[in-house]
Amino acid sequence: MCGICGYIRRREVSPGQLKKMNDTMYHRGPDDSGEEFFGMAGGYRVGLAQRRLAIMDLSALGHQPMHSVDGRVVVVYNGEIYNFRELREELADYPFRSDCDTEVIIAAYLKWGISCLNRFNGMFAIALFDREEEAVYLIRDRIGKKPLYYWYEQEELVFASELKPIMACPDFHAEIDRGVLSRYLFQQYINAPETVYENVYKLEPGTVLKFHGGKITTRSYWSVREAYADASGQPVRSYEESKERLKALLQRAVSLRMIADVPLGVFLSGGYDSSLVTAMAQANSGKPVKTFSIGFNEESYNEAPYARAVADYLGTAHTELMIDEADMLRMVESIPEYYDEPFADPSQIPTMLVCKLAREQVTVALSGDGGDEFYCGYNIYDKVAQAQKLDTMGGLVHDLCNMPGIRRFGLEKKLPFKVRVIAGNRDRETKTQFGAGNYPGMACAMVGGMPSGKRALPVNYPVESSYPVRDWQICRMLLDMDTYLPGDILCKMDRASMKYSLEARCPILDPDVMDFSYRIPHEYKFAAGNKKHILKEIAYDYIPRELLERPKKGFGVPLDKWLRGPLKEQLLYYADHDVIERQNLFDEPYVSRMVKSYLETGDRGRGTGENYSGLIWAFFVFQQWYTNFHEQSNK
Repeated sequence: MCGICGYIRRREVSPGQLKKMNDTMYHRGPDDSGEEFFGMAGGYRVGLAQRRLAIMDLSALGHQPMHSVDGRVVVVYNGEIYNFRELREELADYPFRSDCDTEVIIAAYLKWGISCLNRFNGMFAIALFDREEEAVYLIRDRIGKKPLYYWYEQEELVFASELKPIMACPDFHAEIDRGVLSRYLFQQYINAPETVYENVYKLEPGTVLKFHGGKITTRSYWSVREAYADASGQPVRSYEESKERLKALLQRAVSLRMIADVPLGVFLSGGYDSSLVTAMAQANSGKPVKTFSIGFNEESYNEAPYARAVADYLGTAHTELMIDEADMLRMVESIPEYYDEPFADPSQIPTMLVCKLAREQVTVALSGDGGDEFYCGYNIYDKVAQAQKLDTMGGLVHDLCNMPGIRRFGLEKKLPFKVRVIAGNRDRETKTQFGAGNYPGMACAMVGGMPSGKRALPVNYPVESSYPVRDWQICRMLLDMDTYLPGDILCKMDRASMKYSLEARCPILDPDVMDFSYRIPHEYKFAAGNKKHILKEIAYDYIPRELLERPKKGFGVPLDKWLRGPLKEQLLYYADHDVIERQNLFDEPYVSRMVKSYLETGDRGRGTGENYSGLIWAFFVFQQWYTNFHEQSNK
């Protein structure tokens, strides 16, 4: 696990400058670093750099940039190819010099070309320079486990695992992309390909970017839409066969992710996903697996006793840390340093704390990420199913309220909140993205006017007609796999874990497991209202039902209490007239009124659509990021 960066430019970047860019990611790879420079046709210079967190082949033979034996290919790489030993057997004619997966990438490319990606089972962000072809390839794994940013301007390219190296590159001008702000405020993250900056992009999951002759081209080698369309046409009609095949694939995925030359453990929350991964890891180990969980002194969202019960049953070597609000509040200050663009999912705070705890004993940790999106686990999926059943009635209510002679009475605004939501959900492109009340309009109103010729992105993702399904639940799951999973969940875990030089691995997001999940009929996942049915039944093969059955919680953070308490003065400063006017990004009168109203409303807005703590928190995090990062970079 590492951080990579580099450039293809005609403008000069000195060795010291590239090293400075690379060292902004020291936390991603404290064990080693390397920078190298090459010439390329068209007067270009190529710089490649990497910070290494040694996981496989801890010797100097794993140093990057890594060259092929013949010198044709140079690679810097972040991630893991879990099936590298199997691939190595197929590549036996290559004269390997190391025992690490990086060299397998090089050998595979030389034998199979860029199509070698289809053979990789792993998580990765790769920069590969083919000196014979005079081309540089940037490659991101299928589901977007590993991040990869790039700045493309004036036929020059700069890339990195994080934004910090790009911001440290000579000549980079940090111009905020105002078109993404309202969507960020609403979604609380910025999804690929957008970033917070103009002309800077995230490479989308499952994508290859090629730089050749000053031009870039991109193509998808894997996508949620295509994978679902291909696999769902070949369903496994037997429930028992689906269960046994999924179980075997998960076992293999866990086993592959336990290959490491450093200590390994598992995050254990006590929920179904992490408990199943823990159980399979323990079954694959000859000694107690190290497991880690955090508990909260606030009983209403403390899951530590459940995690402890599972750990005791499985016989793991369990470590638990109890935390309080003060521990979490201290973490708030470090958010902009490691989430180097605005990111406002508050569960990032407890995630950082559990990563910190794990890193005290291990360098690799398995997680249960992906179970909710692929097996119908979120509570929103219940609401989506209900909304589809009520959609026809909602349309009739909407039409009635907008009939001539009735519309002027504003009848729709007088309906109960939940009825308004169903009645107003008329856009085919966003059918499953309902329930936000007046959040979308508020998010848009918070942002100042767009510059001439610039359009704001819609706060929702207007893409649902592109998914080949009629079932709203499946559609929302696919949308979450394309957006929320890589843009929020995986980003959160990557930054939180790499803050402490910890590698997080996700067996449920194994490519074979993902592809097979699309072959499992939906009624095996959502069975008579029971979410994640098939995954739960596999978990019960390892752990008694009574240790797992309970309402879903997740990592909770008391945002309202914080924003109206210890963070109130900071929030008021961020909403100050002079601060907002100086930034010229937000609508000052609207934001000031909104913040004042929020602080005065208290808990009275709950359940009415008027408690907009999510928007306030996203605004707070943006302002914290802007103050601590953007303003400092421009000094």
